[in-house]
Amino acid sequence: MFKSFAQTLAIVLFTSLLALSPASLSTALAAGAIAVDDEEGENPTDVGYGIGYGSSREEAATAAMAECRKSGNKGCKVAVRFDTCGAYAASKAHYGVGWGASKAVATAAALESCGAGCKLVVADCE
Repeated sequence: MFKSFAQTLAIVLFTSLLALSPASLSTALAAGAIAVDDEEGENPTDVGYGIGYGSSREEAATAAMAECRKSGNKGCKVAVRFDTCGAYAASKAHYGVGWGASKAVATAAALESCGAGCKLVVADCE
């Protein structure tokens, strides 16, 4: 029995999806978030943080909060949510966040929004 082109295409697509692991599917659909605990007066490099991923920005934020708290931080807050790359920069008095298509773009945006004297704390891509 001959299959139509549409039936053959559907079988090929379905088989291809089955071959993908759950991890590769979630990575393709992932969002990311960075949660930080940056008490006023700390050095920028002393900031506690957690990075999380999920199928939505909200799921990623929940995962980032859990990672931040798992590291012993008690005052964690979600600082940035992103679809591709995100970054967090800080000084003793200011902070800045950024996101974009690459780590370099996210970092530049975070440093610019933070201002003079800021240092990059964390940048990551999903």
